[in-house]
Amino acid sequence: MDEKANGIGTVETQFFTFDELFLELGEKLGPVTLAYETYGTLNKQKNNAILILHALTGDAHVAGWHEGDKKPGWWDEMVGPGRAFDTDKYFVICSNVLGGCKGSTGPASLNPKTGKTYGLEFPIITIGDIVNAQEKLIDHFGIKKLLAVAGGSMGGMQALEWFVSKHPKIQSSIVIATAYKHSPQQIAFNEVGRQAIMSDLDWMEGDYYGKAVPSKGLAVARMIGHITYMSDISMEQKFGRQVKTEKQPFKFTAEFEVEGYLLYRGGAFVKRFDANSYLYITKAMDLYDASRGEPLAQVFNGIQSRMMAIAFESDWLYPPYQTHEIVKACKMAGVNATSCKIESTYGHDAFLLEIEEESHLIRHFLKKVYEEIQVTQVYEI
Repeated sequence: MDEKANGIGTVETQFFTFDELFLELGEKLGPVTLAYETYGTLNKQKNNAILILHALTGDAHVAGWHEGDKKPGWWDEMVGPGRAFDTDKYFVICSNVLGGCKGSTGPASLNPKTGKTYGLEFPIITIGDIVNAQEKLIDHFGIKKLLAVAGGSMGGMQALEWFVSKHPKIQSSIVIATAYKHSPQQIAFNEVGRQAIMSDLDWMEGDYYGKAVPSKGLAVARMIGHITYMSDISMEQKFGRQVKTEKQPFKFTAEFEVEGYLLYRGGAFVKRFDANSYLYITKAMDLYDASRGEPLAQVFNGIQSRMMAIAFESDWLYPPYQTHEIVKACKMAGVNATSCKIESTYGHDAFLLEIEEESHLIRHFLKKVYEEIQVTQVYEI
């Protein structure tokens, strides 16, 4: 059976460029390009659009196949005809974040002022800046109000920021496996990854383009990340203490299966991601605080948009209590919020793997939100 026949099929990445973006920390960036993909059809009322927001190392290719691909987009099982984000009903958009390296403007892009790559001349960006750039794209489509924004991990932070700062432009927000601000532990993991990159001699203060890339440092950063994405149970089930060879004595090589897995993941990541983008995007995550230093419930006051928040039992990188903090603040502010905790052994990666249960929750949530829009429009007419 052809796998492509059951989903989106072949898709192409598109690009949208606008003149300038005023950044939250005071600088101006421009021109700015966002890479994006769309699935489904925007209806005449332009009220069936959903924006999907990717995690740290994701991109715009959330579903379908690119020519020559060996696997589909990173959330393909969730997006397509009859799936949770049903492209027979909804118009789905996913864009690569500002600061990324998969077609959107970032540190590896050409700086028009110098004619060279930005490197560390690229300004510090925030989750707010990323969302403001996405808003430009949504305006480009002529969409006045999104049916939903949805994302996991860093994508959940973006969905939360849309909920806080752009709520008049969204009907609902689906935040998955995320936090309204990073804990010291979460910041610490990101900082170790950044230090691994910056300690690589090939990093050269970010000016490595056209030269050897800081592959060792970036690989270590990715290895650290993968440890946090899994759980103790999932690592035991996947690897145990299996060894790759029975030779003794053990040397400082990848003798254990888990070591080989991490080395493979690190090496593969270097081939597809830019080290400077990793630095900038993780810093944006660490800087984010949806509360703006105020009680979170106070920030949510007056928001009419709906929220669904999903957490996973074994996620120790973004533990369920952080989702509970968001939902509790919504309830205190009188916001219509639904909280769901899924039992899973996959750890943080569960948001990419627990497809069946997530699909059930999201499908019914979107159906209710969309039906409410239809009723409201009939009433207004």
